[in-house]
Amino acid sequence: MVEKVRKSDAEWKARLTPEQYQVCRRKGTERAFAGPYWDSKEKGTFVCVCCGQPLFSSDSKFDSGTGWPSFYQPMAEDAVATEEDRSFFMRRTEVRCAACEAHLGHVFPDGPKPTGLRYCINGTALKLIKKSG
Repeated sequence: MVEKVRKSDAEWKARLTPEQYQVCRRKGTERAFAGPYWDSKEKGTFVCVCCGQPLFSSDSKFDSGTGWPSFYQPMAEDAVATEEDRSFFMRRTEVRCAACEAHLGHVFPDGPKPTGLRYCINGTALKLIKKSG
């Protein structure tokens, strides 16, 4: 079970950049092809920019052509949480950090094998911890 991280809105605002705060705490979306990591080929672990929770491995990252970092699975089943999102007159599945509930992006059923899922994640919500060696 993931340990929960709780902070006040003021604490999140002080800890994050304005863009990180807008994306992660206000469910914003960065522009396609503008955020970090959408075309990154570096190896490592992508963690939550808010709390450091390990979320995705570079081993599950793929080029979806969408302009956002895309993964076919999280690092662990309990690393992320999902919730129905009906904003903007659409029905989607929101992906959140299981530890601090930061908005990460959305998951869609059009990804590659082995899962068939595409976790379309805002690069602003991630921090890459590069694999050493």
